[in-house]
Amino acid sequence: MKKAGFIILACMLFTSLVLAGCSSSDKGNGEGSDPSGKTAINVFAHQGSDTNLSTNKFTKKMEEKFDIQFNWTTVPFDGAAEKRQISLASGDYPDLYLLIPWVDRFSQTDLLKFGQQGVILPLNDLIEEHAPNIKKVLESNDYYRAMNTAPDGNIYGLTGLNECFHCSYPNKMWVNTKWMEQLGLTEPTTTEEFKEMLRAFKTKDPNGNGKADEVPLSGSTENFGVHIIPYLMNGFIYDDDRNYLIVNQGKVETVVNKPEWKEGLAYIKSLYDEGLIDPGAFTQNVGAFKKIGDNADAQLLGAGAAMHPSLFVTTAEGSPYGNDYNPIPPLKGPHAAYATYNYPIDPGASFVLTNKASEETQIAAIKLLDYLYTQEGTMASYLGEEGVSWRKPQEGEVALNDQIEPLYKAIPLPSGEEPRNDSWAALSQYNHYQAYRDSEVQGTDIYANDGGERRLYEATLLMEGKEPKEIFPHWALWVDPSQADEASMMQTNLKDYIDQNALQFITGAKSLDKDWDEYVKGLEGLNINRYLEIMQSSYDTSSVSK
Repeated sequence: MKKAGFIILACMLFTSLVLAGCSSSDKGNGEGSDPSGKTAINVFAHQGSDTNLSTNKFTKKMEEKFDIQFNWTTVPFDGAAEKRQISLASGDYPDLYLLIPWVDRFSQTDLLKFGQQGVILPLNDLIEEHAPNIKKVLESNDYYRAMNTAPDGNIYGLTGLNECFHCSYPNKMWVNTKWMEQLGLTEPTTTEEFKEMLRAFKTKDPNGNGKADEVPLSGSTENFGVHIIPYLMNGFIYDDDRNYLIVNQGKVETVVNKPEWKEGLAYIKSLYDEGLIDPGAFTQNVGAFKKIGDNADAQLLGAGAAMHPSLFVTTAEGSPYGNDYNPIPPLKGPHAAYATYNYPIDPGASFVLTNKASEETQIAAIKLLDYLYTQEGTMASYLGEEGVSWRKPQEGEVALNDQIEPLYKAIPLPSGEEPRNDSWAALSQYNHYQAYRDSEVQGTDIYANDGGERRLYEATLLMEGKEPKEIFPHWALWVDPSQADEASMMQTNLKDYIDQNALQFITGAKSLDKDWDEYVKGLEGLNINRYLEIMQSSYDTSSVSK
C-alpha cells in the first residue's frame, strides 16, 4: 500500500510539474533578458561533431547584430527525436526549437496538437509585423505556404525551403555506358529495349574476364530513390515510391489494385526470372549495393537504380568505375513514361516557438529567422565567412544552371584542417530556393570532383516534367488531428503489405494469375477505402487542390 501511495504521489507531482511547464509564462525566462541587458533566447538545437554553437562565429555575429544572448541546449543527431519529445513531456522545454529537418522535426500532427494546447505559439502576427522576408516567400510560393499553414489558418512553425533539384526526381537509372559501347548497344528508350540491354550485359561478358559474373541490374531497399520497382513501374503506371496514390480528375486513388500495376509487376518478374535483376536488390542495404559497384577484381554492375551514382560506386576522380555510369530518361512502357516526382521539402517544422518565450524573445527570434530568409543571411548562415568558406565567382566560372549568373563558390575545407565553425550549415537552410542553389559555381567536367553536382543536375533534366499532370501532393496536406493516428497506422500497414506482396509476385512466391484477387481483398481488409477517404478529405481541404 505504501508503495502504491508513493507511486500515486509521484505521478501527481510529475503532472503538476508538466502542467506548470506547459502553462503560458512570459516570466519563465527572466522576462526574456539576461544580466547583460540582451534578449535571452533559450534554444534546443541539433549540433554535429564539427560545430560548437556556443563559440560559433555566426552565432556571435547574430548575438551582436540582434542584441541577443543564445542559451543553447544542444543534442547530437543520434536520438535527437527522443530528446525533443522528452523535453516537451517534462515541461522543461526551451523558448525555441531550431532543428535540422533531416535529423528530426515537428510533424504536422505535433504542430496541431501542441498548437491547440497552447504549448506552441502561432507565428502569423509575428511574421506580419516583424518578418517581411518570410512573408514574401510564403506569399510567392503556394506549396511552401500550404505546407506551413495549418487548416485553422495558423502557422505553428516553419520548415526550411530547400529546393534540391536532383532530390525532386529521386528514382533515376544509371547504366554502364562503357559496356554499352563495347557491345555496340544504343541507349534503351522502352521497357523492352531495356530488357534487351540487360540480357546483353548478362550473356556477352562485357567485363571480359570469361566468367558469367556480371550483375545486369541492382539496387537497394535502404534509402529513398534506390528502389528498382518505381523506375520500371513508371512505364506502366505512376509510382510515387511512398503512398502509391494518384489524383484522377480531383479524385484520390491508389494505383496498386489496377491492371497496369499488375502488368508492371509481371514485367519486373520477367526480368527477375531471367536472372537480369540481382535478388539482393530487394533486401540489401546501400553498403552491400556499393560493394557490387566497386568490386575490385572485375567490374560487375551493368545498371543501378539510385538518386545519384555515388550510392553504388565510388565517383571521386581516379576511381576505376565512377565515370562509366550515366543516366537514361524514363522508359516508355505500354501505358506511360513517367518519372517519380517528389517535392524536395518534407512537411513539418524546424523553427518552433513555445509559450516559454516572452514577447521580447519572440520578436528577437522571428527577426533572426527573417534575416536567414535574406540572401545575405542565407549565405552567411549556411556558407560561413566570405573569403574563408566561400568566395565570389571569378571570370569564366559557370553556375550550376549555366543559363543564370553565378553567385558564389564554396571553398572546401583542406584535408586535415580543423572545422571552421563559422556557419550554422544545415541548421540554417530556410530560403534555399532552386534559383539560389542553381547559382553556385560548379566545374564543367561532370566527372571531376568539382562537377559532381552538375552531373546530378544534368541527370535530373532528363526526368523533369515527366510526372503526371495530377499527382498526390502529400507534402502539402494536413490530416485532421482526430484522424492522424488512424491514417498513419493504415499508411504503414498498407505500405508494408504492398511492398511485401510486390516482392512475392516478382520472385514467384505468389502467382499473379492465382493470387492477385486475394491480394486485392487484402488491401480492402486493411481499410484502404477508409484510408483513401481520409486522404481525399485532406486533399479537398488543402489550398493546393483549389
